[in-house]
Amino acid sequence: MARAKLIAVAVLFAVLFSGGLFLGFKMPAWLGAGGRFKVANTATLLQQVQTLSQLVTVKYVIEKIVLLEDVKWYGDNRVLLLTHGVVKAGVDLARLQPADLEISGQRVTLRLPPAQVTDVYLDDSQTRVVERETGLLRLFDKNLEQTARQTAIDDIGRAARRSGILKDAEERAQTQVKQLLRQLGFEQMKFQGATGGS
Repeated sequence: MARAKLIAVAVLFAVLFSGGLFLGFKMPAWLGAGGRFKVANTATLLQQVQTLSQLVTVKYVIEKIVLLEDVKWYGDNRVLLLTHGVVKAGVDLARLQPADLEISGQRVTLRLPPAQVTDVYLDDSQTRVVERETGLLRLFDKNLEQTARQTAIDDIGRAARRSGILKDAEERAQTQVKQLLRQLGFEQMKFQGATGGS
């Protein structure tokens, strides 16, 4: 009889312990607590493969402060954004035509495509909102920061062009192509393009 009681107590203890473990794991999910997210494991599909022929030769890093205000008679919304922008430029070698290349012995005449801006973006790790203000009678405008970011990207791209990024990109492209042509055995190189021959 004592042995039966001991077995019954052990089984009861095991059931209570298992139930406690089960509730400990499931209760936070049932209550929406615990910070756990359920992630659905969906298929990953490759949509497109592109060949890149852009010779990116220069990168400008530009910082800009953007103050964007939405002023209404019943209150102002504003955001002050410190942005860290990156602008890259180079030449697209896919635009080279057979007529752009002339070879005569050890001499090469090459007309490179005009340089172009290949990418403008903000470095999110160094871009931050310095100040945000929502008027007393205004609702929070979630699009205000996004608009400020796009304004910064446009301004940074224009600033890089004004600072001569296209000229720098073309000159560096010529330098890199010269090094490649020398490795191929050519001794004289002449470039014709937007900035003239060299």
